[in-house]
Amino acid sequence: MANTYSQIYIQIVFAVKGRENLIKKENREELHKFITGIISNREQKLLAVFAMPDHVHILIGLKPNTTISDLVRDIKAGSSKFINDSKWINGKFNWQEGYGAFSYSKSHLDNVIKYILNQEEHHKKQTFKEEYIEFLEKFKIEYDDKYLFEWIE
Repeated sequence: MANTYSQIYIQIVFAVKGRENLIKKENREELHKFITGIISNREQKLLAVFAMPDHVHILIGLKPNTTISDLVRDIKAGSSKFINDSKWINGKFNWQEGYGAFSYSKSHLDNVIKYILNQEEHHKKQTFKEEYIEFLEKFKIEYDDKYLFEWIE
């Protein structure tokens, strides 16, 4: 829409169904490229993406003509089909229902990008569950434990 200006930065986080470690390191770059293509085709700006074996972090510049839920739906549906078509695992790959979406100001982008790209080191010190709950608490998001991701303890 003409004369519409925005600055919306969102970190999206979602997990593999059952929190299984199904995204192999050797497939990570290919998955990143595929997710980049989905985001680009939706005319959004990808700032960072990193797939851990059991979850994904994505930082985007979101245009106001796209809803976060529609974009996440497209990313999850497209990437799960891609993973299944590529036969990376035995059986059917799925993402868990739901996702986290956290907003940032432009002044925080460098730190968020570094955080996302440094996920392997970060998760040597903190589990995904600890990380995700920390996000919810930091952003003061009310939540019910029974609706959080399925956690494998």
